[in-house]
Amino acid sequence: MPLHDLPILDFRAADAPERFCASLRETGFAALVHTPIPTALIAQVGEEWLAFFDSAAKQAYAYDPERQDGWFSPEVSETAKGHTRKDLKEFFHLYPWGRCPAEVSDAARRYAVLAEALAATLLGWVEQHSPAEVRARYSEPLSGMVRGSDQTLLRILRYPPLRGDEPADALRAAPHEDINLLTVLPAANEPGLQVRGLDGRWLTVPCAADAPDAGLIVINTGDMLQEASGGHYPSTTHRVVNPTGEGARRSRLSMPLFLHPRPDVRLSERHSAGSYLLERLRELGLKP
Repeated sequence: MPLHDLPILDFRAADAPERFCASLRETGFAALVHTPIPTALIAQVGEEWLAFFDSAAKQAYAYDPERQDGWFSPEVSETAKGHTRKDLKEFFHLYPWGRCPAEVSDAARRYAVLAEALAATLLGWVEQHSPAEVRARYSEPLSGMVRGSDQTLLRILRYPPLRGDEPADALRAAPHEDINLLTVLPAANEPGLQVRGLDGRWLTVPCAADAPDAGLIVINTGDMLQEASGGHYPSTTHRVVNPTGEGARRSRLSMPLFLHPRPDVRLSERHSAGSYLLERLRELGLKP
């Protein structure tokens, strides 16, 4: 079933928790409207950060390889696991304890607090609707795994306009899975996000224009929740494809919040959250 054929769920509805978890279970993705996150705040963050990425000020915030915070230029960027070409993007890692550009307001930090609170609520839904045998796998309540964590990350991404001379096999974001428990993603200003369905077809994820007044938020499962649940909640492969026509001349802004457990949390017999994250950062080329 195509992702866009799935109902967009109203966060306020009585059956939202059950339907949300069913959507994650079936596709690894879910879409919510009318969450507690104000649409005006999301719009403010997008406007400020697009201006920041268009300025030379970002050069003063070059990323710190040890801290993993700051501005990651297109030359640094990421190489998706299993791929050799860097993604066509730049981004800023904004941790609660990390650097924030003086050129923007505190709107992104305020958004991150609300997004993290939403994600903790959704983890509660996930645990509530996990079968008993899956709940028994969790080393502690899912919402407890993120309590006190300093690893949760707001990544503010800009996919620049295409120049036309990009390598034929280069994508804005090559097929990949997220590392964390859950990703909270306000629907982007431009289309391009796709998820690979169970039948192998690439399906389009809605963008902001599909629910312009309802504050559409896309949620997806990450590898850590897949690991902790023994595969009950799949971490689905997704990508951002290159636009054509007028869309190729516009930036695409995305601001996923990656919800991470404390490093000491046991995800499974083979992995703690800390060991899993380190392994993946090395695979992405972001950690030596």
